[in-house]
Amino acid sequence: MGKTIVITGAGDGLGRALARRFAADGETVVLLGRTLAKVEAVAAELGDAHLALQCDVGNPDSVRTAFATIAARHPKIDVLINNAAVYEPFTLAEVRDEQIMASLATNFAGPIFCAREALPLLRGDGHIINVSSESVSLKMPMLWMYAGGKAAVELMSELWARELEEDGVRVTTVQAGMMMDETKTGSNWPIDVSMRFAQENAKIGLNLRERGISHYNSVTDVFRAVLDMPADLHIGTVALSARKRAAAPA
Repeated sequence: MGKTIVITGAGDGLGRALARRFAADGETVVLLGRTLAKVEAVAAELGDAHLALQCDVGNPDSVRTAFATIAARHPKIDVLINNAAVYEPFTLAEVRDEQIMASLATNFAGPIFCAREALPLLRGDGHIINVSSESVSLKMPMLWMYAGGKAAVELMSELWARELEEDGVRVTTVQAGMMMDETKTGSNWPIDVSMRFAQENAKIGLNLRERGISHYNSVTDVFRAVLDMPADLHIGTVALSARKRAAAPA
Protein backbone atom coordinates (compact mmCIF):
# COMPACT_ATOMS: atom_id res chain seq x y z
CA MET A 1 0.00 0.00 0.00
CA GLY A 2 1.51 3.31 -1.08
CA LYS A 3 1.92 6.33 1.15
CA THR A 4 0.01 9.59 0.85
CA ILE A 5 2.53 12.43 0.98
CA VAL A 6 1.77 16.15 1.26
CA ILE A 7 4.53 18.46 0.01
CA THR A 8 4.53 22.24 0.41
CA GLY A 9 6.33 24.40 -2.13
CA ALA A 10 5.81 21.62 -4.67
CA GLY A 11 5.69 23.78 -7.79
CA ASP A 12 9.42 23.86 -8.41
CA GLY A 13 12.83 23.18 -6.91
CA LEU A 14 13.21 20.48 -4.30
CA GLY A 15 9.44 20.23 -3.78
CA ARG A 16 8.85 19.40 -7.43
CA ALA A 17 11.71 16.90 -7.44
CA LEU A 18 10.26 15.18 -4.36
CA ALA A 19 6.80 15.03 -5.94
CA ARG A 20 8.22 13.46 -9.09
CA ARG A 21 10.32 10.98 -7.11
CA PHE A 22 7.53 9.80 -4.83
CA ALA A 23 4.98 9.58 -7.65
CA ALA A 24 7.47 7.45 -9.63
CA ASP A 25 7.85 5.25 -6.53
CA GLY A 26 4.10 4.59 -6.51
CA GLU A 27 3.13 6.97 -3.71
CA THR A 28 0.18 9.38 -3.85
CA VAL A 29 1.29 13.00 -3.74
CA VAL A 30 -0.61 16.12 -2.69
CA LEU A 31 1.15 19.19 -4.06
CA LEU A 32 0.68 22.50 -2.26
CA GLY A 33 1.93 25.78 -3.69
CA ARG A 34 1.20 29.47 -3.58
CA THR A 35 0.94 29.61 -7.39
CA LEU A 36 -1.77 27.17 -8.43
CA ALA A 37 -0.65 26.98 -12.08
CA LYS A 38 2.76 25.67 -11.03
CA VAL A 39 1.51 22.82 -8.86
CA GLU A 40 -1.21 21.98 -11.37
CA ALA A 41 1.41 21.63 -14.09
CA VAL A 42 3.45 19.22 -11.95
CA ALA A 43 0.35 17.23 -10.94
CA ALA A 44 -0.71 16.95 -14.61
CA GLU A 45 2.70 15.55 -15.40
CA LEU A 46 2.40 12.99 -12.59
CA GLY A 47 -1.10 11.71 -13.40
CA ASP A 48 -4.68 11.66 -12.15
CA ALA A 49 -3.95 10.06 -8.78
CA HIS A 50 -2.22 13.19 -7.54
CA LEU A 51 -3.79 16.40 -6.23
CA ALA A 52 -2.66 20.02 -6.66
CA LEU A 53 -3.98 22.73 -4.33
CA GLN A 54 -3.30 26.42 -3.98
CA CYS A 55 -1.94 27.11 -0.52
CA ASP A 56 -0.06 30.05 0.95
CA VAL A 57 1.56 28.36 3.94
CA GLY A 58 2.02 31.71 5.68
CA ASN A 59 -1.74 32.32 5.69
CA PRO A 60 -3.58 30.21 8.30
CA ASP A 61 -6.91 30.44 6.49
CA SER A 62 -5.32 29.25 3.25
CA VAL A 63 -3.74 26.33 5.10
CA ARG A 64 -7.02 25.40 6.80
CA THR A 65 -8.84 25.43 3.48
CA ALA A 66 -6.19 23.27 1.80
CA PHE A 67 -6.15 20.65 4.54
CA ALA A 68 -9.94 20.51 4.69
CA THR A 69 -9.85 19.62 1.00
CA ILE A 70 -7.12 17.06 1.62
CA ALA A 71 -9.07 15.47 4.48
CA ALA A 72 -12.15 15.11 2.28
CA ARG A 73 -10.14 13.06 -0.18
CA HIS A 74 -7.55 11.46 2.13
CA PRO A 75 -8.83 10.91 5.69
CA LYS A 76 -5.34 9.60 6.53
CA ILE A 77 -2.01 10.92 5.28
CA ASP A 78 1.35 9.37 5.96
CA VAL A 79 3.80 12.22 5.49
CA LEU A 80 3.91 16.02 5.57
CA ILE A 81 7.02 17.61 4.07
CA ASN A 82 7.33 21.26 5.06
CA ASN A 83 9.49 22.43 2.17
CA ALA A 84 8.11 25.86 1.19
CA ALA A 85 10.43 28.76 1.99
CA VAL A 86 11.49 32.22 0.92
CA TYR A 87 15.20 32.92 0.64
CA GLU A 88 16.58 36.44 0.36
CA PRO A 89 19.75 38.07 1.69
CA PHE A 90 19.75 41.50 3.32
CA THR A 91 21.36 43.41 6.17
CA LEU A 92 19.64 44.55 9.34
CA ALA A 93 19.97 48.18 8.29
CA GLU A 94 18.21 47.69 4.95
CA VAL A 95 15.60 44.97 5.60
CA ARG A 96 12.07 46.11 4.76
CA ASP A 97 8.93 45.40 6.79
CA GLU A 98 7.48 43.19 4.06
CA GLN A 99 10.66 41.11 3.88
CA ILE A 100 10.57 40.47 7.62
CA MET A 101 6.92 39.52 7.60
CA ALA A 102 7.22 37.31 4.52
CA SER A 103 10.14 35.39 6.02
CA LEU A 104 8.43 34.95 9.39
CA ALA A 105 5.15 33.87 7.79
CA THR A 106 6.53 31.39 5.27
CA ASN A 107 9.67 30.03 6.91
CA PHE A 108 8.62 29.97 10.55
CA ALA A 109 4.82 30.14 10.87
CA GLY A 110 4.19 28.10 7.70
CA PRO A 111 5.47 24.79 9.07
CA ILE A 112 3.46 25.38 12.25
CA PHE A 113 0.22 26.10 10.41
CA CYS A 114 0.66 23.07 8.15
CA ALA A 115 1.70 20.65 10.90
CA ARG A 116 -1.22 21.76 13.09
CA GLU A 117 -3.78 21.14 10.35
CA ALA A 118 -2.11 17.91 9.22
CA LEU A 119 -1.87 16.41 12.71
CA PRO A 120 -5.35 14.83 12.85
CA LEU A 121 -4.58 13.10 9.55
CA LEU A 122 -1.09 11.98 10.65
CA ARG A 123 -1.87 10.42 14.03
CA GLY A 124 -0.90 6.76 14.16
CA ASP A 125 2.38 6.23 12.30
CA GLY A 126 2.58 9.56 10.47
CA HIS A 127 5.73 11.51 9.76
CA ILE A 128 6.54 15.23 9.58
CA ILE A 129 9.71 16.22 7.73
CA ASN A 130 10.83 19.83 8.10
CA VAL A 131 13.33 21.05 5.52
CA SER A 132 16.10 23.19 6.99
CA SER A 133 19.34 24.59 5.61
CA GLU A 134 23.09 24.35 6.08
CA SER A 135 23.01 28.14 6.53
CA VAL A 136 22.04 27.44 10.16
CA SER A 137 25.47 26.02 10.88
CA LEU A 138 27.44 28.09 8.35
CA LYS A 139 26.06 31.39 9.70
CA MET A 140 26.31 33.07 6.31
CA PRO A 141 26.32 36.89 6.25
CA MET A 142 23.07 38.56 5.09
CA LEU A 143 21.10 35.32 5.61
CA TRP A 144 20.42 35.84 9.30
CA MET A 145 16.64 36.05 8.84
CA TYR A 146 16.43 32.89 6.74
CA ALA A 147 18.90 30.96 8.91
CA GLY A 148 17.21 32.21 12.08
CA GLY A 149 13.84 30.93 10.90
CA LYS A 150 15.34 27.57 9.97
CA ALA A 151 17.12 27.32 13.33
CA ALA A 152 13.79 27.91 15.05
CA VAL A 153 12.19 25.17 12.94
CA GLU A 154 14.98 22.77 13.90
CA LEU A 155 14.39 23.42 17.60
CA MET A 156 10.63 23.08 17.14
CA SER A 157 11.16 19.78 15.34
CA GLU A 158 13.01 18.34 18.32
CA LEU A 159 10.27 19.43 20.71
CA TRP A 160 7.49 18.24 18.39
CA ALA A 161 9.16 14.82 18.20
CA ARG A 162 8.91 14.54 21.97
CA GLU A 163 5.37 15.95 22.13
CA LEU A 164 3.96 13.84 19.31
CA GLU A 165 5.53 10.51 20.25
CA GLU A 166 2.35 9.35 22.00
CA ASP A 167 0.38 10.25 18.85
CA GLY A 168 2.58 7.92 16.83
CA VAL A 169 4.00 10.79 14.75
CA ARG A 170 7.71 11.00 14.02
CA VAL A 171 9.40 14.32 13.24
CA THR A 172 12.62 14.66 11.26
CA THR A 173 14.63 17.65 10.10
CA VAL A 174 16.55 17.42 6.84
CA GLN A 175 19.20 20.13 6.73
CA ALA A 176 20.04 20.60 3.06
CA GLY A 177 22.97 22.26 1.29
CA MET A 178 23.13 24.11 -2.02
CA MET A 179 20.95 22.45 -4.68
CA MET A 180 20.04 22.99 -8.32
CA ASP A 181 18.68 21.26 -11.39
CA GLU A 182 18.65 21.91 -15.12
CA THR A 183 15.86 24.51 -14.83
CA LYS A 184 17.61 26.65 -12.22
CA THR A 185 20.47 28.74 -13.52
CA GLY A 186 20.88 31.13 -10.61
CA SER A 187 19.05 33.36 -8.14
CA ASN A 188 16.48 35.98 -9.04
CA TRP A 189 18.04 38.51 -6.70
CA PRO A 190 19.14 41.91 -8.03
CA ILE A 191 22.71 41.71 -9.30
CA ASP A 192 24.00 44.16 -6.71
CA VAL A 193 22.49 42.07 -3.90
CA SER A 194 24.04 38.88 -5.30
CA MET A 195 27.44 40.54 -5.56
CA ARG A 196 27.34 41.90 -2.02
CA PHE A 197 26.19 38.52 -0.70
CA ALA A 198 29.17 36.83 -2.38
CA GLN A 199 31.57 39.49 -1.14
CA GLU A 200 30.37 39.34 2.47
CA ASN A 201 30.65 35.56 2.50
CA ALA A 202 34.13 35.72 1.01
CA LYS A 203 35.18 37.89 3.96
CA ILE A 204 34.53 34.97 6.32
CA GLY A 205 36.15 32.42 4.02
CA LEU A 206 33.08 31.12 2.17
CA ASN A 207 33.77 31.31 -1.55
CA LEU A 208 30.37 30.58 -3.05
CA ARG A 209 31.81 29.80 -6.48
CA GLU A 210 33.97 27.05 -5.01
CA ARG A 211 31.26 25.37 -2.94
CA GLY A 212 29.67 22.18 -4.19
CA ILE A 213 26.14 22.10 -5.57
CA SER A 214 24.04 18.94 -5.41
CA HIS A 215 21.23 17.96 -7.75
CA TYR A 216 17.70 17.98 -6.37
CA ASN A 217 17.28 14.38 -7.52
CA SER A 218 20.22 13.30 -5.38
CA VAL A 219 18.66 14.90 -2.31
CA THR A 220 15.39 13.04 -2.87
CA ASP A 221 17.26 9.80 -2.13
CA VAL A 222 17.72 10.98 1.45
CA PHE A 223 14.02 11.70 1.90
CA ARG A 224 13.24 8.25 0.50
CA ALA A 225 15.59 6.66 3.04
CA VAL A 226 14.06 8.64 5.91
CA LEU A 227 10.56 7.50 4.99
CA ASP A 228 11.66 3.89 4.61
CA MET A 229 13.36 3.52 7.98
CA PRO A 230 11.94 0.78 10.24
CA ALA A 231 9.14 1.69 12.62
CA ASP A 232 11.36 1.09 15.65
CA LEU A 233 13.87 3.77 14.59
CA HIS A 234 13.76 7.54 14.69
CA ILE A 235 15.98 9.97 12.80
CA GLY A 236 15.93 13.40 14.39
CA THR A 237 18.19 15.35 12.04
CA VAL A 238 19.90 14.58 8.75
CA ALA A 239 22.58 17.11 7.79
CA LEU A 240 23.46 17.28 4.11
CA SER A 241 26.07 19.30 2.30
CA ALA A 242 26.87 19.32 -1.38
CA ARG A 243 30.05 17.56 -2.38
CA LYS A 244 32.31 19.30 -4.86
CA ARG A 245 33.19 16.59 -7.36
CA ALA A 246 36.76 16.41 -8.59
CA ALA A 247 37.34 16.85 -12.30
CA ALA A 248 37.68 13.60 -14.24
CA PRO A 249 41.30 12.68 -14.99
CA ALA A 250 42.47 13.52 -18.51
